[in-house]
Amino acid sequence: MTGWKPYGPGLLWPAGLAVLLLAVALTGPYLAPVDPTAGSLDERLAELWTPGHPLGTDAQGRDMLSRLVAATRPSLVGGLLPVTIAAVAGLALGTAAGLGGRITEQALLRTLDVLYAFPGVLLAIAVATLLTPGLSTTVISLSVVLTPAVARVAFTEVQRIRTAEYLEAARVSGAGRVSVALRQVAPVVAPVVLVYCSSLVGLAIVYAAGLSFLGLGVPPPAPEWGAMLDELRPVLLTHPGVAVLPALVVLAVSVVFNTLGEALRRRLGDGAALRPEVLR
Repeated sequence: MTGWKPYGPGLLWPAGLAVLLLAVALTGPYLAPVDPTAGSLDERLAELWTPGHPLGTDAQGRDMLSRLVAATRPSLVGGLLPVTIAAVAGLALGTAAGLGGRITEQALLRTLDVLYAFPGVLLAIAVATLLTPGLSTTVISLSVVLTPAVARVAFTEVQRIRTAEYLEAARVSGAGRVSVALRQVAPVVAPVVLVYCSSLVGLAIVYAAGLSFLGLGVPPPAPEWGAMLDELRPVLLTHPGVAVLPALVVLAVSVVFNTLGEALRRRLGDGAALRPEVLR
């Protein structure tokens, strides 16, 4: 692994955009020009650049700019929180599999392989259908989808270092497995897991929007990019400029986080454990 460089020209602009998106998510209700849930039948499906509605209105006359801004919070929560949960759970499971002995390793890995065998989208839909539609359903279903891949990354890195001399020295000195895992292994494996997870945020945002598009995520009338895309689907051919706006926002945000993940991966190194092929 090459030296860690936490900054650089290739990292600054995606990191800056990511921080800006987080700021919009936190202040969205204050930034929205008008109430994102208030509609007007007299102003329904206004075109782009309409006075008072620069991004037009939807089929119920609700301001698109306000709804896109207000939707930033649930959409980013639906992408960031599952990745955070998967990072913690995957790090714990991967470390336990790598240090827990042959029986523990096989039990954990085979259990994760059962989940890993399903395509991510289908697994997310299957889990979401068992729960009540909402943001919590999105978080739970995507956490289940992402955790096996993260655990594999953590396990691969633990395998790489578990015969290192400093770990043997810790064991000889009387340190238990939990102490070794927390003090010696986690500080080495955690950066690898975090960098890999940063490349999953864009994918998680797309998945979250997809669940809402199918009616399994955030339900209307709450603004959410996927749900907005579903609501505007019937007018895609007649008012394409307004209808494609949520899709363009999802695309732009996923590109920002994917670029951030790539930049972080280049700073850390090109280890096989960091390559996105681990998640199908």
